[in-house]
Amino acid sequence: MSIIENLNWRYATKKMNGTAVPQEKVDLILEAARLAPSSSGLQPFEIIVISNKELLEKVKGVANGQTQITDCSHLLVFVAWDTYTEARINEVFKRTNAERGLPDSATDGYRNMLNSLYPSRSAEENYQHAAKQAYISLGITMAAAAELKVDATPMEGFNSNGIDELLELKAKGLRAAVILPLGYRDEANDWLVKLKKVRTPKERFITEIK
Repeated sequence: MSIIENLNWRYATKKMNGTAVPQEKVDLILEAARLAPSSSGLQPFEIIVISNKELLEKVKGVANGQTQITDCSHLLVFVAWDTYTEARINEVFKRTNAERGLPDSATDGYRNMLNSLYPSRSAEENYQHAAKQAYISLGITMAAAAELKVDATPMEGFNSNGIDELLELKAKGLRAAVILPLGYRDEANDWLVKLKKVRTPKERFITEIK
């Protein structure tokens, strides 16, 4: 199927049936997420994968009782850096240069530029920027899931402080940005599954300047 067919197939699944997604599909989806682009290649976010049912019940409790969380196979929690620091930026450049067989000084100009800009901003501004990078990965993750015919429902409706506490994110310098249950639709009980997909008409969505 083409990417357009895959995206027409996917929807924000409201009811999942509890069937487990094969690990090889989960691995492919996560690899797509890992390969997503990010600003300056910093990848200032991580993904926590939860399949533990007891923990999923606790997450559901701070996510407005949304049943996809406990009916899914795996819950992906995209967690972003709480801020940018010189140490974090330097670590990314050091690893990148090492993997490319370059001296650590090879990217000093660009690294120093980022270090002069990012760490001086407020932690909240930096978190919001990092969270935007996580959302780029989120989009690619959902497209990969659709290609594999795995349902995925992006969710912002949760108490971020609650999830941060459950996963002990503060101690790791991370904050929850968005969550994504992976699973399979319960066609008999999902009110949205048969409804027409509606998007903004092309003529209103796209403006061409030639």
